Amino acid sequence: MSDKMINGALGMLKVFEEENVDVIFGYPGGSVIPIYDKLYDSEIRDILPRHEQGAAHAADGYARSTGKVGVCMATSGPGALNLVTGLANAYMDSIPMVAITGQVKSHLVGKDSFQEADTTGVTLPITKHNYLVTNPDEFVDICREAFYLARNDRPGPILIDIPFDISLGDVAWTDRDIKRLDCYEEPKPVDDELIRRAAEMIAQAEKPILMIGGGIIASGASERLFELATKCNIGVVHTLMGKGAFPETHELSMGMPGMHGMAYAALALQNSDLMIVIGARFDDRITGDLQKFAPEAKVIHIDIDAAELDKIRPTQLAICADAGDALDKLVPACKPRDKGPWEDQLFAWRKQHPLTYSMPDEGIAPQYIVEQLYDITGGDAIVATEVGQNQMWAAQYYKLDKPRRFLSSGGLGTMGYGFPAAIGAQIGNPDALVVDIAGDGSIQMNQQELTTAVINKLPVKVIILDNGYLGMVRQWQEMFFDNRLSGVDLTGNPDFVLMAEAHGGVGLRCADPDKVRDTLQQALEVTDKPVFVDFLVSKEENVFPFIPAGKGVDDIMFD
Repeated sequence: MSDKMINGALGMLKVFEEENVDVIFGYPGGSVIPIYDKLYDSEIRDILPRHEQGAAHAADGYARSTGKVGVCMATSGPGALNLVTGLANAYMDSIPMVAITGQVKSHLVGKDSFQEADTTGVTLPITKHNYLVTNPDEFVDICREAFYLARNDRPGPILIDIPFDISLGDVAWTDRDIKRLDCYEEPKPVDDELIRRAAEMIAQAEKPILMIGGGIIASGASERLFELATKCNIGVVHTLMGKGAFPETHELSMGMPGMHGMAYAALALQNSDLMIVIGARFDDRITGDLQKFAPEAKVIHIDIDAAELDKIRPTQLAICADAGDALDKLVPACKPRDKGPWEDQLFAWRKQHPLTYSMPDEGIAPQYIVEQLYDITGGDAIVATEVGQNQMWAAQYYKLDKPRRFLSSGGLGTMGYGFPAAIGAQIGNPDALVVDIAGDGSIQMNQQELTTAVINKLPVKVIILDNGYLGMVRQWQEMFFDNRLSGVDLTGNPDFVLMAEAHGGVGLRCADPDKVRDTLQQALEVTDKPVFVDFLVSKEENVFPFIPAGKGVDDIMFD
């Protein structure tokens, strides 16, 4: 035990300052009042969302767009439980976050006390690690461990559940020494022999392809990946989480494969003889029918999480390492490789199977809106998405050449994620253009955060692709359930223009394809408040290409 004692809440905030935390997304309540009392005098910025789920998603968006650890906070019981969806979302996508939850006094834990919930029990499966603080002597180092665990190895959310008496009372203060923490591990060097074998397999391959995921972005390895791809002239496909890790305008970019990816990306994987998979997992949306997926391809799989190696697709070479550390050694180990017939075939597929759509007789083509947004912004926005058709059109038609510019709920598919995530991104990147591409269903999940954006003068642009349906569910019902539309009609939607204005934001509406650019330009000129743009799009537009769930590339549908 340290001889130096400090108030618990103050000790926690001092650790936050050590970790360079500049903002907390938190909602107060009885059990966290001691923390808010100390926050009153702190230089750390406190952003008050209008719902705890908004706090979690905002911390997530902040983390994805800045590379820092996002921090959110809620009170005990219902407040803590309202963080659950956001924590699960961050866990599935490996996003570094620290969540602080209040808890009832220590002697009341387990007694069904007022506003008590078993927060650590509930969140155990959806956090990388969590703590219920029981010993004030350990509290300060627990806070340090939380940040260390959140950002190291495979990133993820950490939760600290703090009883009222711990934050109100005195705790032991210890000097910062990360190597002394129980969770600390010395970084493991990358196995040189495995790197040698990987370089040899690449040299021998006739039809190699790189498949990259969010691990490239998490490790800050985009530049090294670019060196590998261009040195060896290897085409690159990216997962949804890997969007922007390799410039999509580069000739070697083969786009996003999978259920709603580009046909040429799917063909590239399917016909390769070597898949070099870095920082990505073999998600079911990518592979479809595993028995039919890339049957002739050998696999080199590089991932920081050993549990992902050989979990879904057996590998010929598995390397458990940080993507950046592995690429540091792999790039110089690889011999330069010239373009050949395989690359000619990749480029031919890209010309043969481009993304296409038709302008509808009524309403606006949603793809056209995203294309025009891309053109006007020069591809230089931070783009958040909701979930559903809007998400896929954003992934298809808004190309990104830089990492940390695409914020989307990949693993969990959380409707309502995009708007609060965009708010978090705008807080973390005050000079950036931040856009949320939304559907008229998803945007209503967390529309209350309009107030958060207004009071903080955040010029987030929300592009609503308003088709009057839960569009992706409607598409599946049309295609696989005899068009028996059930529970997807959004008749009775609010007037999104008036809703924005009621909160103090700006509302715009466009139903004319010829006015799309002017409307977008008008939205971009607003610099001190959020803008909702209600685009009335074609009601029954579907997302293509489409590989039905559990099917293979041979079953791809173009229309």
